[in-house]
Amino acid sequence: MNAKTVALIEQFNLWRKQRISKANFLIIAAFVVGILGGLAAALLKQLTHLIEEFLQNGLQWKYKYYLYLFFPLIGIFLTVLYIKTFIRKRKFKHGLTPLMVDISRNSGRVDFHNIYSQIISSALTTGFGGSVGLEAPIVTSGSAIGSNIGRFFGLNYREVTLLLACGAGAGIAGAFNSPIAGMVFAIEILLPTFSIPAFIPLLIAVATASVVARVLYAKPLFFLVTEGWQMQALVFYTIMALLVGAFSIYFFKLNFYVQRQFSKIKNTYNKVWIGGIMIGLFIALLPALYGEGYITIQQLMNGKYESLLANSFFSDFKDNPWILLGFATLTLFGKSLASLLTIYSGGNGGTFGPSLVMGAFIGFIFAHTINQFGWIQLNTTNFIVAGMAAALSGIMHAPLTGIFLIAEITGGYELMVPLMIVSAIAYFINKGTLQHSIYTKSLAESGDLATPEFKDRAILRRIKLKYLIEDDFIILKPEDTPSERSYDIIHTQRNIFPVVAKDGLLLGVINSEELLEILINKDSEQSATPVEELMHPLTDTVTIDANALEVMRDMENQNIPIYPVVDADNRYKGFVSKAGILNKYRALLKRDSDYL
Repeated sequence: MNAKTVALIEQFNLWRKQRISKANFLIIAAFVVGILGGLAAALLKQLTHLIEEFLQNGLQWKYKYYLYLFFPLIGIFLTVLYIKTFIRKRKFKHGLTPLMVDISRNSGRVDFHNIYSQIISSALTTGFGGSVGLEAPIVTSGSAIGSNIGRFFGLNYREVTLLLACGAGAGIAGAFNSPIAGMVFAIEILLPTFSIPAFIPLLIAVATASVVARVLYAKPLFFLVTEGWQMQALVFYTIMALLVGAFSIYFFKLNFYVQRQFSKIKNTYNKVWIGGIMIGLFIALLPALYGEGYITIQQLMNGKYESLLANSFFSDFKDNPWILLGFATLTLFGKSLASLLTIYSGGNGGTFGPSLVMGAFIGFIFAHTINQFGWIQLNTTNFIVAGMAAALSGIMHAPLTGIFLIAEITGGYELMVPLMIVSAIAYFINKGTLQHSIYTKSLAESGDLATPEFKDRAILRRIKLKYLIEDDFIILKPEDTPSERSYDIIHTQRNIFPVVAKDGLLLGVINSEELLEILINKDSEQSATPVEELMHPLTDTVTIDANALEVMRDMENQNIPIYPVVDADNRYKGFVSKAGILNKYRALLKRDSDYL
């Protein structure tokens, strides 16, 4: 950006600070974020469905159906090729976990390319049959819109983070046409330490995004006509919720197992081949795994259970309910694995959508099985809907998002009580067993989780040592003697001296008390001894790129109040103190509480 452009931006920012209050400007910015977030959501859905439509209906070739085995492989390959070709300067990240890291560690900075790269890459992955959802990419795209608008106008960390959350909520609202769920998602996942003032910009953003997306892409995700729920079915909703909670624990463990296995494969294109071929084979056996899977769920809601076996090797058994249930169970576990294979082999998508699909399958399998025994006739559609809410609550640790999202996208507001029950049970089973969701486990381990119980660590992670370095220490050379530097030793305000070589390397340290004792004792021969022989060799240093959380842990463990700081080549930079870190921590804590 040239100097003239920067000057114009600064001039505009000065004008708006004088004429527009902070609260009003945030509402205006949230409105803009909502428009752009809605456009991004509509564009992603439209682009993905255009690719799907072309491959399934537009491409005319006698043997094209044999390509269905290879479509996911092609999609993942094109995704990886696009990222390696066009996103080279920045590391491409997918999923919600990196977004939380950006909030916790990178001051809410989301790279600009995510606005468009998430849309292109996820459309290629999912459009070609990758068994993932579009929700995580559109959340990241919307977050990038909010983050970059905030940074463009020179807003502070909390204001940028709020607009980032507005973009994320706008993405959910636009993708599902569910403004309430979009707002709840932003608060529950990205702003766990929110306060009431955050509601207004979020409401503006998600409502605007929902309107824009609906104008551009009016097709709803699901159609549902429900007759309400029966009191005697509550015990079965409870049992199903227990099953969903147990499945969410399985999916959590499967996620990290698949991640570890693919991390062992160093060659990117080997990951593509292995994952792509495996997904193709899964789809050949279980056609419902192709793409997002929402079409299959809608057919199950409509009572067209035999459609699950259509175009499969088991289509001749579509009238056998037990084979149908067995096939649905295979599809459930196949979806859990296929979605993770798509993500970790190089595709771009998230587990948000697959969570809904897996929950729907559990609800269908459970209700249809009970109905076969004839004990009671359960409303299978209601259990499909409840299963989606329970799975989202358990897997994402977002019960409110699960309740309101499913109620909005299915129109199942009459099922609010069952949705609350199954979401709460599935959440508490997963939370009580694992504590963290698949998105937050790694964040909690690294101290980047910004929930109330991890807030202190998250703030410390944000503190960069380069802004805390104290460099007003008297530097001694190795050949200096105490008598030669007696004036500096006596008059310094510090109680430690770094010993630094000519090339800047930090050799050791020596305390002022030791030097003063030598100078006071006039008969001491050490007054003429080079400090190189008197200093204490370095036992611990900290590099300039370390974070304050790591430094504070070391200081607490070793009970030391100050640490020498060096660069990657062990060149002396200064010292960092526990008091300095705590002062900065208090300042950030106050700044955070001033707004949200």
